[in-house]
Amino acid sequence: MPTYRDEAVVLRTHKLGEADRIVTMLSRRHGKLRAVAKGVRRTSSKFGSRLEPFMVADVQLYEGRSLDIVQQAESLGSYGADIALHYERFTAANAMVETADRLNDAEATPEQYLLLVGGLRALARGEHAARSILDSYLLRVMALSGWAPSFGDCARCSRPGPHTTFVAQMGGLVCEDCAPAGSARIAASALDLLRSLMAGDWSRVDAAAAADASAASGLIAAYAQWHLERGIRSLAHVEGAR
Repeated sequence: MPTYRDEAVVLRTHKLGEADRIVTMLSRRHGKLRAVAKGVRRTSSKFGSRLEPFMVADVQLYEGRSLDIVQQAESLGSYGADIALHYERFTAANAMVETADRLNDAEATPEQYLLLVGGLRALARGEHAARSILDSYLLRVMALSGWAPSFGDCARCSRPGPHTTFVAQMGGLVCEDCAPAGSARIAASALDLLRSLMAGDWSRVDAAAAADASAASGLIAAYAQWHLERGIRSLAHVEGAR
C-alpha cells in the first residue's frame, strides 16, 4: 500500500485495544487525518510520546482500508509538557485543538495548520497571556474559514461605521437600525482590542485592561461557537484563566 509523509499536530487520541491508539491530527498538506498508532501505549514504544495532544511531528503513514497506519514519527515541536505544567495554558490549548477538530475537512488548509502550531508554540513559551493567545487564534481561524467578523461597516447592511453593537449571529458590528432590541454595546477600547487580536498587535493586546480583555473574550467565544454550530466544551474551563 502507498505510504506518505507529512507534518502534523496531534489534536486528540483514543485508546484502541490493549496497546494501540487512534490519533486525530491536523496535517500541513493532507488536512485532518485519523490513523492507528500500533503499540504506542506500551512502555517500549519508540514514538508513543511523540503522538500525544499538542505535539507536532513529522509522520510517515501508509494508507489502510478504513484508517491509515502510523509507521514513524519524528518530533518537530514538543509543546505538550510545557503546556501541561500550567493550567491556563492547558485549558487554552484544549480549546484550540477542539476548535481545529470541529472544522470541516475542506477547511483544514496549510494556513490552518500553521496557525495552530504557532498558537501552541506561543502557549508553550508563555509569550503572552494564555487567554489572549486563544482569543487571537479563534478570531483568525474563523477568518481563515471564511467567517471573518466585521469590525468596521455594519455586518448586515454595510453602513459605514463606527458602530458600537456586536452581534455574533449577524457577523460582527451592526448599526443601530440593524441591531436587535436590547443588544449590548461594546466599548471603543474593547473594540480596539478585538482588532489588535485579529491583527496580532501584541503590544496593544498585552497592555489591554482586564475589563476589555474579559469583554472581548466573551464576544469571541460567542462568535466562534455560533459559527461552529455547537459549543466548544473546553471553553467552559478557560473562563477566568487570563
